[in-house]
Amino acid sequence: MTQLSLPAGMQITGAIEPGFEQILTLPALELAAKLHRAFEPRRQELLAARVERAKRLDAGERPDFLAETKHIREGDWTIAPIPEALKCRRVEITGPVERKMIINAFNSGADSYMTDFEDSNTPNWSNQIQGQINLFEAIRRTIKIDGGATGKTYQLNDKIATLQVRPRGWHLDEKNVLVDGQRMSGGIFDFALFLFHNAKEQIARGAGPFFYLPKMESHLEARLWNDIFVMAQKEIGLPQGTIKATVLIETIVAAFEMDEILYELREHSAGLNAGRWDYIFSCIKKFKNDKNFCLADRAKVTMTSPFMRAYALLLLKTCHKRNAPAMGGMSALIPIKNDPEKNAIAMQGIINDKKRDATDGYDGGWVAHPGLVEPAMKEFVAVLGDRPNQIDKKRDDVHVTAADLLNFQPETPITETGLRMNINVGIHYLGAWLAGNGCVPIHNLMEDAATAEISRSQVWQWIRSPKGVLEDGRKVTAELVRQLISEELPKVKATGVPGKFDRAAEIFEVMSTQEKFEEFLTLPLYEEV
Repeated sequence: MTQLSLPAGMQITGAIEPGFEQILTLPALELAAKLHRAFEPRRQELLAARVERAKRLDAGERPDFLAETKHIREGDWTIAPIPEALKCRRVEITGPVERKMIINAFNSGADSYMTDFEDSNTPNWSNQIQGQINLFEAIRRTIKIDGGATGKTYQLNDKIATLQVRPRGWHLDEKNVLVDGQRMSGGIFDFALFLFHNAKEQIARGAGPFFYLPKMESHLEARLWNDIFVMAQKEIGLPQGTIKATVLIETIVAAFEMDEILYELREHSAGLNAGRWDYIFSCIKKFKNDKNFCLADRAKVTMTSPFMRAYALLLLKTCHKRNAPAMGGMSALIPIKNDPEKNAIAMQGIINDKKRDATDGYDGGWVAHPGLVEPAMKEFVAVLGDRPNQIDKKRDDVHVTAADLLNFQPETPITETGLRMNINVGIHYLGAWLAGNGCVPIHNLMEDAATAEISRSQVWQWIRSPKGVLEDGRKVTAELVRQLISEELPKVKATGVPGKFDRAAEIFEVMSTQEKFEEFLTLPLYEEV
């Protein structure tokens, strides 16, 4: 086995597979350790602050715009200028750091590609380090999959999408790397390795280093990232402001601090993204104990629902006021190969989604599949023409209040079909995740951790809410959920897709029916991979 040179006080418990030594170099690990020691205490303080905030929300507190940062919201500041490579982002494709996916995404025709160490990726040790190797090679254009005599060869085209990297969120540890006996932050680990190996190479090639930052709950969490950027740039000799990052607004509490988040990152900001699926999950999580809160079937909660519409328009207005890009979120629809009728409906859904974003004033939007780049691009080009963005569309007509952001409709219908779908998707996704795949097409939708979170949190909340009643009058109960799990598990297995589904069904049942609400489903799952 390859022996690594490690910084003093660092242990690596993960297996060192061939090639890992090119990423796990002493200087790269020294940067990771230095960032850990400087910032881990603050990460822990911020995670503790999340817990305290959750307790207050559970007790009935409602989020509001912060009085102490009113001067920031009312100020006339803007973010630092956007680099040329990030001015045109009409379509962004996303996907995990798997080798073939990386090549296909770069070649997809999208303007930008967000490669994902987080929600669409099972963060087992092998995936994380092999993902770093894949990106190292992709940036240097040496990445290739040789299909041999009969198979198809994959390699990069001359023109490829601009790369943006999503490290893990603040809540996730890297359990295979200990510094002074303490687990590292998964996000700092992902960021440090990528930046150390690739930043200067990317700058020489004209685009990067660019990041996407997930799961934030406050501007103080954005400040932590900004301080990490400042220190990391100093450590490796980059001019301050070289790193640019787009923040996903995917928690209801962050929606009340969008100006402040942009302000904290203003020298490093590349705008905000409307991360819709995690946002819906966040609403369920934050108001799970409110007897008056209850959302309808997952499929009925769309971007035109009142609270989602308010959030989307506020994000757009906030970004453009600060000369920042506003990026639309992901429609989970994907092409359906064997059913032309269903495929036509799915494609129309994608078109409607992107048309609404483009018409509202968004500068681009996300897709999860290369087959969706062209139809999505058409909708943005129809509105933007040959302009790279529409940041000049300021939307001063938009006025969103706290009450608008908290107008949680629709509450009905809750159907047996919707309940079964949540259970089926939950088991299917968890089983695939445990087997190492964090991005799974299920029932003609691309599911990742965010969509699976909605499924399991809705079931938990429906059991406990007095409004958790099916449209036929039956109350959603733990007993009913257990019965449906036993009926849906064989259907999942019958798909023939690989996965650890028996274990997934056990986990889903516990998570849905136990009294404690698990903060993120990936936290207990991570201990099993």
